[in-house]
Amino acid sequence: MRVLGIETSCDETGIAIYDSQQGLLAEVVYSQIGIHSPYGGVVPELASRDHIRKIMPLIEGTLAKAGLKKEDIQGVAYTAGPGLIGALLVGATIGRSLGWAWKVPAVGIHHLEGHLLAPLLEPNPPRFPFLALLVSGGHTQLIAVQGLGQYQILGESVDDAVGEAFDKTAKLLGLGYPGGAALAKLAEEGDPSRFHFPRPMLNRPGLDFSFSGLKTYAARVVAQELGSADFQAEQMAGSAMQIRADIAAAFQLAVVETLTKKCQRALQETRLPALVVAGGVGANQALRQSLGVLAEQEGFALHFPRLEFCTDNGAMIAYAGCLRLEAGQRDNLQILVRPRWSLTDLILP
Repeated sequence: MRVLGIETSCDETGIAIYDSQQGLLAEVVYSQIGIHSPYGGVVPELASRDHIRKIMPLIEGTLAKAGLKKEDIQGVAYTAGPGLIGALLVGATIGRSLGWAWKVPAVGIHHLEGHLLAPLLEPNPPRFPFLALLVSGGHTQLIAVQGLGQYQILGESVDDAVGEAFDKTAKLLGLGYPGGAALAKLAEEGDPSRFHFPRPMLNRPGLDFSFSGLKTYAARVVAQELGSADFQAEQMAGSAMQIRADIAAAFQLAVVETLTKKCQRALQETRLPALVVAGGVGANQALRQSLGVLAEQEGFALHFPRLEFCTDNGAMIAYAGCLRLEAGQRDNLQILVRPRWSLTDLILP
């Protein structure tokens, strides 16, 4: 089956075509970073309008890139949630309409299911069952994945997601948007031992996370060491620049050690044979290295998606849609999106 995938949950317009026999045929992602950067975060109305402008040219371009025509598409998959409601409605309306016009089935896909399944696009994919660490701007979860649509949430953040904590701490340090990648780069120049950040919720049993306290602790350190949390990067020089790097390194180390320890606990409790890491924070190199060391020590298989599939993309939606369509799922003509949607509410196809 050949499926067109459409991802518009937030600030990337992702389009891809996946073939169950030939694999990924073409994919493209358009990022709205340039639009939202002046505001320091995503502006939902601007995101929706830009999806409207870009989605059809991107679909046409992806078909051309794959050397296909609309008649060659056998199914359409689009992100139905969770996400920004306006952005979701753009993708869902186009996806459902194309399915009707092309006389092929269309299915709405859970955005997080797409992330969980993204590592299966790799040459050496994990096999079910496995443990998944889902780390993104909006979610931090440990999930036991038994199969398609079979997900048990073992632990999750009780406040900020890890990606939010990265972005908010980056803003405290005067870094641009999006801040997570900028903070990780700055941390490479820092000394993580200069400041000691707490490792939240490691002194108690369980698999839940909490990252808002790290952000608060970072704000306190910035205020103490630099005088104010309201400064711009270009105003900093010399020792102040090194302090910023040291804070970034200490913050990142606290996050990485917390995530690594929780993964170790979850693997020991579930005895699952593999760990899959998905979501935008899965691109963080310090996290990849730490989990790699743990995998060697504990003897479990470790899987990451390629870097471009850590962030939002159409390939993961096309792949998840292909699996569900092949399993027999067929959605009706209703255009339905769910800005809030738990993985545990998903049903088997």
